[in-house]
Amino acid sequence: MNCEMCGKEGELFKTIIEGTELIVCSSCAKHGKVLKSLRPIIEKKKEEKKIIKEKKPEITEKLISDYGRKIRKARVKKDMTQEKFARQLNIKESLLTKIENSSFKPSIPLARKLEKLLKIKLVEETAEEKIQITKGETEAVTIGDLIKFK
Repeated sequence: MNCEMCGKEGELFKTIIEGTELIVCSSCAKHGKVLKSLRPIIEKKKEEKKIIKEKKPEITEKLISDYGRKIRKARVKKDMTQEKFARQLNIKESLLTKIENSSFKPSIPLARKLEKLLKIKLVEETAEEKIQITKGETEAVTIGDLIKFK
């Protein structure tokens, strides 16, 4: 067992310190009234438990960087005006202009719609790698960590 005030291992005493009954070591016992000495309990050495969390690879969809240029190039190649193409997509012409200028990022569903109509690739899928997080056993906080002696 460890001292409830400082965390030391060794001979322990049941002691009343400032009205509270604590199990403390000999050096901490002098701060209060010793009630009795406790016999040492032989503890088996605790094995450090490791917690391993594995994150499954997460597939995310991301728009390519030069989407505006690609959309405009494909639209011009199909010989379509912005007005006609916007009507086909069921969006405003001003929104299509902003998308082609890369000042507005289309949503993934809209990008998929653009891909289908223009037969180009705008969305790329990226997979994150597995991350392993291990945690070792941490030492317990004792009362001595929280208080200051007079």
